[in-house]
Amino acid sequence: MSEIGDSIQAKCLAFGDRIIKLNDYLLTQAGKREDVRSKKEKSGRIPIQLLSVANLSNQLLRAGTSIGANNAEATNAISKADFKSKSFIALKEARESLYWIELLHRNGYLDDNQFESIHNDCEELVKILVTRCKTLNQETDNKDEVKNNKMETW
Repeated sequence: MSEIGDSIQAKCLAFGDRIIKLNDYLLTQAGKREDVRSKKEKSGRIPIQLLSVANLSNQLLRAGTSIGANNAEATNAISKADFKSKSFIALKEARESLYWIELLHRNGYLDDNQFESIHNDCEELVKILVTRCKTLNQETDNKDEVKNNKMETW
């Protein structure tokens, strides 16, 4: 792997670590809420508030850790097309993570400081992956242009 590839993967891993810790934190905090505990004790079932944060948090956990997994697959791609495909999937997962982070914040599960911190880290990954994907698209466009020029001369 290149130095840049190593750097991107390190950022993906660090972000994945944060997402795992955030998931654990959100579930712990939700379980500690008095309204959630009392409803669970009374009904014997998991309250809807706990299910909501668990579902949102799980979605973020899946998308946020998938960024690094797809980036790792891209670095071990069997072809340039495979590399491009996995890179775009990593970007899609990063953008999905932004969505879940925003939703958690809007619904009061993340305070402003927590939101800004994790959102900024995710935005940084998005920018890195956008740059990579744009470069890959330009390379593809340039190859197509060369092919078209060769065909025109025949």
